[in-house]
Amino acid sequence: MAYSAAQNWQEQEPELLDLSGAPVPHYGTGSLADLLPTLAAGQGVPGLTAGIAELTPADRNCVFLIDGLGWEQIKAHPAEAPFLTSLLGSSRGGTGRPITAGFPATTATSLASVGTGLPPAAHGLPGYAVRNPASGELMNQLRWKPWTQPKTWQPYPTVFQLADAAGVATSQVTSPDFQHTPLTKIALSGGSFHGRITGEDRMDLAALRLAAGDRSLVYTYYSELDGSGHRFGVDSDAWRGQLMYVDRLVQRLAEQLPPRSALYVTADHGMVDIPFEEDARIDYDEDWELGAGVALLGGEGRARHVYAVPGAQADVLTVWREVLGDRFWIASREEALELGWFGPPGFCDERVLGRIGDVIAAAQADVAITASRTEPNESALAGMHGSMTAAEQLVPLLEIRSS
Repeated sequence: MAYSAAQNWQEQEPELLDLSGAPVPHYGTGSLADLLPTLAAGQGVPGLTAGIAELTPADRNCVFLIDGLGWEQIKAHPAEAPFLTSLLGSSRGGTGRPITAGFPATTATSLASVGTGLPPAAHGLPGYAVRNPASGELMNQLRWKPWTQPKTWQPYPTVFQLADAAGVATSQVTSPDFQHTPLTKIALSGGSFHGRITGEDRMDLAALRLAAGDRSLVYTYYSELDGSGHRFGVDSDAWRGQLMYVDRLVQRLAEQLPPRSALYVTADHGMVDIPFEEDARIDYDEDWELGAGVALLGGEGRARHVYAVPGAQADVLTVWREVLGDRFWIASREEALELGWFGPPGFCDERVLGRIGDVIAAAQADVAITASRTEPNESALAGMHGSMTAAEQLVPLLEIRSS
């Protein structure tokens, strides 16, 4: 009888997720990092490669990045986004397909990938909050705290800088608040910056800047959809209202495209709603087992960097797999790099290596690792992102071309 009970327990024990089954980003052929190099290479900017081979070159290119607009979310809301939905096929002179954001699927990482044309293992922003090897502190790469010299942290030129140097009329049209931020400096600088408050003003000015050059590259951005998703969830009326507004903005810009232009609508990540239930929100600050041997907890709820105290890496990896391995892909730094989570398999810039956790936890189920005391604001969010699930990782690449 005792043997039978033990046998039954073993049969019901949760099975660890297979790391080889994690849907790795398509670096080099279909990720956010490949978009601007492809467009700029088609405009004759030297030193860049067209990784997304099916995109036809255009003299004038505009990228409209909508923060938090995942491919899966557009597909799930055709009534709120009729114009965007029409672009999922091949109508209106355009085409639509998903590409991958990159890992983690989070704003700081994705914007750096977009602007530099490099994967996280190269540009060095591999998460929301990561360890600075020089100081041993956690560095929040979205808020840039504590202060770190931007060009030391991310030394590579942006695609905008390369395009500007090659004679392409290059512009960023976004909120005035972003003009002098470190993230803008290291990821999106180059050419001219134009701050506008309203979405409508940004669309109108983006169209004018697109027409201003014989060859032009324009970037514009809208963030409020992401904010509504975080606060209220992607199943909320507030989020749906923002989606309806975004849909109108895209149509407004599309209808103003000058000749020889292509507009590309994309995003930095999607989002999932995390239930406010104990088994869906694992509180690291209240779990002694997960904290054993851990010096720092970085990343965010659905994509954690775990930094072990010296000598405890193997034990931390074992415990995290035992506790969370049926709901998270749990990998060592070496495994994650070899599998290509942060860039081409096996690649990592030497200066970036220590920023990546000794252990990485990427959520597969609708769960998050929160930290109620040390991260009270982030732990209270309704919508989250960061991992490699389709809802977070797949972002749209919607193309509209003028005549």
